[in-house]
Amino acid sequence: FRPSRVAVVVKTTRYEFEQQRYRYAGLSEEDLKQLLALKGSNYAGLLERHRIHTKNVEHVVDSLRNDKIEVRLVKRREYNEETVRWADAIISAGGDGTMLLAASKVFDKFKPVIGVNTDPERSEGHLCLPVRYTHSFPEALQKLYRGEFRWLWRQRIRLYLEGTGINPAPVDLHEQQLSQEQHSRAHINERLQDQRSDISGPHLLPVRALNEVFIGESLSSRYGVCSVLFRENFKSCKPSFKFSLHRASYYEISVDDGPWEKQKSSGLNVCTGTGSKAWSYNINKVAHQAVEEILNMAKNRGSLNMPLNTELVQKVTNDYNESLLYSPEEPKMFFSIREPIVNRVFSSSRQRGFSSKVCVRSRCWDACMVVDGGTSFEFNDGAIASIMIDTEDALCTVLLEE
Repeated sequence: FRPSRVAVVVKTTRYEFEQQRYRYAGLSEEDLKQLLALKGSNYAGLLERHRIHTKNVEHVVDSLRNDKIEVRLVKRREYNEETVRWADAIISAGGDGTMLLAASKVFDKFKPVIGVNTDPERSEGHLCLPVRYTHSFPEALQKLYRGEFRWLWRQRIRLYLEGTGINPAPVDLHEQQLSQEQHSRAHINERLQDQRSDISGPHLLPVRALNEVFIGESLSSRYGVCSVLFRENFKSCKPSFKFSLHRASYYEISVDDGPWEKQKSSGLNVCTGTGSKAWSYNINKVAHQAVEEILNMAKNRGSLNMPLNTELVQKVTNDYNESLLYSPEEPKMFFSIREPIVNRVFSSSRQRGFSSKVCVRSRCWDACMVVDGGTSFEFNDGAIASIMIDTEDALCTVLLEE
């Protein structure tokens, strides 16, 4: 590992986001402080986290430049394909979300992407280097130079889209905080601007999923939106509420080229080994309480001839939850049907499981296919998605030896 040029992709902190959000309203820093207080946010806390992040970014950049490496520092919105082509390696400076963004534009299997957690106290950083290297990045660099690491090839999901009236133009969600209505409008605008919307497919989408792909209606649950109207002095406010009805996701699904099955649910999640520790795990994990109640029922029916205790319940709970996890390097996917509706019309023969290919035919009205929580594609009635893993899409990352 001896790069000459490195692109450092930097996250937008919450403090920066709030500044950008109200900049065009002409708010002063004091106005911003008062507004954040009204929202229950701590201005001083946000500013302190921003300063910690900035200091750690400077540490990474200075470490690289001290080793005569040319550095290009880019914010999330400035990060593009040209920057990726220019760099020999990509470093994400933020948390897991920044790492997902950095990885999303890298299609060269041999271009390393390395994550640095710039705020370890507030960010888990599963995809980043161990937190001790946040403050001692030169040590990490020396280990990389000496080869004291192993390459970790994280498998990724590729997506093909085909069917009637499909729109392969993505909407980037990383820098946008969109309401459901704004989200739908953004997809419509992308369709009007993109000349490829008439393609019937199959069309390989220009993104790879490192964590997961989620398919579902935009209104997957009932919600209430409270909007607050602020006066000039921020002294008074008028709340208003808007409610939308629940809309289940309606689609047909085929797993590993098996028969098509009509389903209604709260959506479909398909993850990689990397993503098996993320949203997928939280969808499928069981609680200690649930396992205890099931084992007690089995015992009461005479089907379980062993004493029940906390240690046994915890072991069964842990064994099941650990079975949901697998290596990021394994070329397979894990699909999960969220809250399936089962009746005489709709079925769900498999609620979860490993697969090499998942095909979904949309019967939805206002649905999206979201990749790693950051890129969204319109996915409505007539569209068909083929979801699979190709080992050529693997992301090159590193695992430092401890």
